[in-house]
Amino acid sequence: MAIQWYPGHMTSARKKAAETMEFIDVVIEVLDARLPDASHNPVIDEMRLFRQRPNLKVLNKADLADPQSTQAWLNYFNAQPNTKAVALSCKKPGDAKKIPGICRKLAPHRGTHLKPLRMMIMGIPNVGKSTLMNALLNRRIAKVGDEPAVTKNQQRFELDATMNIIDTPGMMWPRIEHESDGFMLAASHAIGRNAVIDEDVALFLADNLLRNYAELLDARYKLAAMKLDVTTMDGVDLLEAIAKRRAYKRRDGLWDLERTAMVLLTEYRHGAIGRVSLETPMSRKAMIEGTTLQKENGSAADVKD
Repeated sequence: MAIQWYPGHMTSARKKAAETMEFIDVVIEVLDARLPDASHNPVIDEMRLFRQRPNLKVLNKADLADPQSTQAWLNYFNAQPNTKAVALSCKKPGDAKKIPGICRKLAPHRGTHLKPLRMMIMGIPNVGKSTLMNALLNRRIAKVGDEPAVTKNQQRFELDATMNIIDTPGMMWPRIEHESDGFMLAASHAIGRNAVIDEDVALFLADNLLRNYAELLDARYKLAAMKLDVTTMDGVDLLEAIAKRRAYKRRDGLWDLERTAMVLLTEYRHGAIGRVSLETPMSRKAMIEGTTLQKENGSAADVKD
């Protein structure tokens, strides 16, 4: 199942962002630290590179992500030109307060009364842009919600006489190229539920966690106590085990995997399972190389036919 989600208002948001980019100094891109590249909108790079704007990548929700994976991503992004990356939790005001100082270093020619530093916050839905805005301004000015795409319009605010910041709506790109990206985004609640089947997303998440965080799953759901070998399980096995552990049954007596799917997704999103990341720079590279090889083999087969 290929997941695609591009609400109508995002077309106008993209156009407005491209126009505003001409008049800002630093692009602050908020990413989900658990899936930094999958939550990166390639359209943002297109716009900022066209205007030659420096980029601060904020790996938000770092308190939910695997610290080792996060460090690997910081090393990866900080090696890119005209780019700085930091990992933090926007829910911690002290973390958010570091951002203006970093932006000053990216645009040292700005940040005075005569030439205020102009920043723009961008990113996909539900990665914490509004939470970051509220923390920076020390007041609740941006609407925060559990559903993606809460912010619909640009808003401009002054941090002080030498700095101002523009908040933009969460913006997806028209076509998600990699199927796994769609599942990672859906698992992390960056895509509206109307575009996905929760059980399919939960199965993808379960398989990912079983490969990389079997011990955390065992600890959370007491799988060993059920005499289950976590190393031999797949996603369906995990959902069934959780349903049995929690006694989630339907009226017809079958295990309620639909309810269980939402439980797994919710507990992942809130960090109840533990600190996990769905991708690393190495897994990302392997996925892209595998996809490229698959396409090349497919093209070769078409030519042969």
